[in-house]
Amino acid sequence: MIDKKEFLLQSIIKAYIENLEPIGSKELKSMYELEYSTATIRGYFKKLGEEGFLAQEHISSGRTPTNEALKQYWIGKLDFPISGVNIKAMEFLANKIGLTVLLKKEISDVLQNIINVENRYIILEFTSFAVSIKYNSALYKFLSDFLQSSLKDILKVSKDVGAYELYSAINQSLQSSNFDIFNYKEFLSLALNFDFDEFTIDRFLKGSILDELKEGLYFDGFLPQNYIGICKFCKINNEDVKIFVVGELSKDYEYFFEQIISY
Repeated sequence: MIDKKEFLLQSIIKAYIENLEPIGSKELKSMYELEYSTATIRGYFKKLGEEGFLAQEHISSGRTPTNEALKQYWIGKLDFPISGVNIKAMEFLANKIGLTVLLKKEISDVLQNIINVENRYIILEFTSFAVSIKYNSALYKFLSDFLQSSLKDILKVSKDVGAYELYSAINQSLQSSNFDIFNYKEFLSLALNFDFDEFTIDRFLKGSILDELKEGLYFDGFLPQNYIGICKFCKINNEDVKIFVVGELSKDYEYFFEQIISY
């Protein structure tokens, strides 16, 4: 059972997300037709401010939720699985709301064949594509032990042993067909405002950042303090996809997911 203080905190957060303006006690009471008096609401506002969940710029102004309050709100609201996603709705709403969405198909290919082309090139044939790299006898012998291994395992091994030409060739092939990004301008604005280094920007724009993410929420330490990242697994056109939604804490993620989920 939610208590009065928690109910009022969730109400002001919801009002703030919808209006992006400081909310006063009278406004909150009117918006949601609350049964509490304005004096009671102000009293709880004061307590919530002391606890670090509400901020007030001026004595006469309304309250706004702090980053900590918004984080806790989204932790409670976004812990749900999703199945199908409407990709057109997702692209439209990413631009409308001001979010960046990265999406990457989950890899299910296996290494089916390795071909030595006159000791000049090695061709690796996977289930749905092939890549070629310069011949190296040690690498050819090494890879021969990984026939029928998954593409994920090949990527991990090539990175671990320093076979960067192979790692890069596979990623470039995958990027064109398996990765997409919606509203990348929003991400570039974020990257410039917070002075992301080139390596981090490259990982986002090429999708490699998704390889290390697990389903869940990501906050400061991974993103700037007033931002959130939401990683979900879903299906798009019957294919398994990982999506990563990035934006300010004050955006309406509840509305976003309600609109893009297809059943």
